Amino acid sequence: LELCQLDKVYLHNISNYNKIVNQRNNLLKQIGFDSALKDTLDIWDMQMVNYGRKVIETRRMFIAQLNEWLEQIHGRLTGNREKLRLVYQPSTEPEDFERVLLSKRDQDIRMKMSGTGPHRDDFLFMVGEVDIRKFGSQGQQRTAALSLKLAEIELVRQSIGDEPVLLLDDVLSELDSSRQNYLLDCIKDIQTVITCTGLDEFVNHRFNIDRIFKVTDGTVDFVNEVVG
Repeated sequence: LELCQLDKVYLHNISNYNKIVNQRNNLLKQIGFDSALKDTLDIWDMQMVNYGRKVIETRRMFIAQLNEWLEQIHGRLTGNREKLRLVYQPSTEPEDFERVLLSKRDQDIRMKMSGTGPHRDDFLFMVGEVDIRKFGSQGQQRTAALSLKLAEIELVRQSIGDEPVLLLDDVLSELDSSRQNYLLDCIKDIQTVITCTGLDEFVNHRFNIDRIFKVTDGTVDFVNEVVG
């Protein structure tokens, strides 16, 4: 999703790739009723490989760029106790895509769906040898998500020179004081919308608040004051 906002060429490639996968999946279903249609798979496979290779290569470059910021930001958020990195797991390498797709054609026909390609890609949030998306604590997962968003903000600045709006939902309640301080320092120059259950935590950290809206029983009131 982030790449789609930053890279128009990637958006073009992934949009075409997804359309081709849908068309190929429809064809795989039809082959069950008319085996002669199997011969037309070559046309879709060729286009799928063409766009799929470009998608994989762009994703790999993006993850590498993201990791440069992610390691620094997550290190500061955790007091350098953890080193976070994203590991991209493509379902196939670009140079092997055509061969793997062909080798699994009969399986795809049986399953009536395309089992190989960027639509099957995944990535891991690794701290050491542990994927914290699956095995991390709630605090680790929350901190990793914050690190990822802050890293994405830096990439947006670097890529298009724009300042995104950051939305944070009750974010400080699960962070210790050092992580809170670092987070607030990171976002002081970013337009940020924060939801929380109380203002004390922000006031105590001398966090500049431009506008306050109080929601009570579904009613929103503007608090006519500025806290700094």
